[in-house]
Amino acid sequence: MTNGRFEEELGAVLRHAGDGFAAGDSRELVAGGLARGRRRLLRRRVAMAGGALALAAIGVGGVYGGALLGDGGGAVGAGGVDGASVAAGPKPGTSGAGKDDPAAHDPGSAQLPVAELAAVLKANTPAGTWEIQDPDGKGQGVTAVYDDGKGKAGVSVLLNRASGDGEAGAGQVTCPDPVAVSYDDCTTRKLADGSRLMLFQGYEYPDKRVETKSWRAVLLTKDGFLIDAMEYNAATEKDSPISRENPPFDPDQLKTLVTAEGWRPLLKRLPVPKRFKPGSDAPSTVNEPRPAVVQATLSSLLPEGVHVVSRGGDGGYAYLVVDDGKGKSLVQINVQPRMTGIRAELFSGSDVTVEADGTRVKLAKRAGEKGGEGVVWWSADTLAADDFRVIVSAFNSGTQHDAATRAEPALTTEQLKRIALSPKWRALTGKQGSEQSAK
Repeated sequence: MTNGRFEEELGAVLRHAGDGFAAGDSRELVAGGLARGRRRLLRRRVAMAGGALALAAIGVGGVYGGALLGDGGGAVGAGGVDGASVAAGPKPGTSGAGKDDPAAHDPGSAQLPVAELAAVLKANTPAGTWEIQDPDGKGQGVTAVYDDGKGKAGVSVLLNRASGDGEAGAGQVTCPDPVAVSYDDCTTRKLADGSRLMLFQGYEYPDKRVETKSWRAVLLTKDGFLIDAMEYNAATEKDSPISRENPPFDPDQLKTLVTAEGWRPLLKRLPVPKRFKPGSDAPSTVNEPRPAVVQATLSSLLPEGVHVVSRGGDGGYAYLVVDDGKGKSLVQINVQPRMTGIRAELFSGSDVTVEADGTRVKLAKRAGEKGGEGVVWWSADTLAADDFRVIVSAFNSGTQHDAATRAEPALTTEQLKRIALSPKWRALTGKQGSEQSAK
């Protein structure tokens, strides 16, 4: 985002992802990635980390499952940009993959007529005119432009199955962490029939707080289906001017839409995804550390006088909001094993130092990237000789999107470096990764 840093990191992460593929059967590769994507990306749909860190956290296989392996078409979710959005869905009217693409034959792919999806959408929303994208196509989502006379608005609905263990579905109806994502309102509740409902009112680019509003309702049914409705106050989620103050449907109307009985026959036609043997869809045996352990380990490495106010995170990403008596400061970490192929791009140049064990260290001070007024971002980025990467960052605010609360972050770059170089992080991703690692 700053001085080409985002593009530099993006290129390196994509090359790292490509280097990790060594599959004899491309169809199994795609299917495995889809299965892992259902479990992981759905629970991270609203990004926990911004910019390049979010991309690195998603990693290989960070794609939607089944028909949702997009072809670069319009997104149907919230929280990101087209092509890099953590909420990107299929181009409506398609199965999400070409006929010659292995994903097109995946058992999780749906072929529901868009016309039938559009009929349910129209029947359960207030009167207005509709422009349905690809009305003669097939897929498991519908995207349209709605106009009630007060301005055009993009609207989409996506049908899907939650993962077998319910983890991904639960993540879909959990409000995002306000430390990571800026929004106006979000509620979750359990309905009388056992379904779980999330109502979200935020922004298409919540880290920048631009004017494009993104309102969303997600229903997780008791029998494991997801109905996800999204609307904007513009004709599309991007590249369209603001056409109205708010999206057209209020939260109650969104609830009516996602709970409509008309979706049930279509949900029953969604194929059951292929099940894989435990571990068969994972690219390696490196353990993903438990979030609580990463948070506790980070807390244990803080200097004296710095107290934890709140904490959160997911997998190898964690954050702490700390206060040393001078104001809140966000501290976050990403632990990334096997980051091959990024050494030349990210860890070369005069600003890189090398430790005695061969670990490369890059310290940086830059402006924040998420729009908070006066926010600065200090970081220590380390890459060991075996490509084990740890990135620790600190900000002079309790969030990246709120205004600065202090002149500088609570931790210096040297303190961030000491945290990043701690041997505790390597233990978390191996067989030693347990609660004892944080002690």
